[in-house]
Amino acid sequence: MAREAGRKLIAQNKKARHDYSIEDVYEAGISLTGTEVKSLRAGRANLTDGYALFDDGELWLKGVHIPQYDLGTWTNHEPRRTRKLLLRKEEIRRIAGKVKDTGVTLVPLALYFKDGFAKVEIAVARGRKSHDKRQAIAEREAKRESDRAVGRRAKGRDTV
Repeated sequence: MAREAGRKLIAQNKKARHDYSIEDVYEAGISLTGTEVKSLRAGRANLTDGYALFDDGELWLKGVHIPQYDLGTWTNHEPRRTRKLLLRKEEIRRIAGKVKDTGVTLVPLALYFKDGFAKVEIAVARGRKSHDKRQAIAEREAKRESDRAVGRRAKGRDTV
């Protein structure tokens, strides 16, 4: 059977983009067991409580929920187990340097298959205060409205 090509999104953490300001994004491989892969191929995962942390020079993903495979037997996995992230040493060192600042964390943004391999997109993120969240929403709405106005103007439907 041929290996699948392209990117197939499994789960996305939309709340992370709201709660954090994203500074840098990295793509990492993820070490999984067989039943975890089968459960992911069925499109089942939850990233909302997930985060990454360093332990002994390695990067680990915690809090990500991959439900047990329905047809699995005694070989089924634990849904919230800690999973190892696969990155190059220089990437790990670069991320470690950025995370040493206070208020900075590693948050998973997306879980997907890329060319048949399970990947996770992790972000170096800084937590937002509630007033920052409101300001970001206001800026997004203002940009959206200005884009609409430009589009109406270009189509000749200028309503002043």
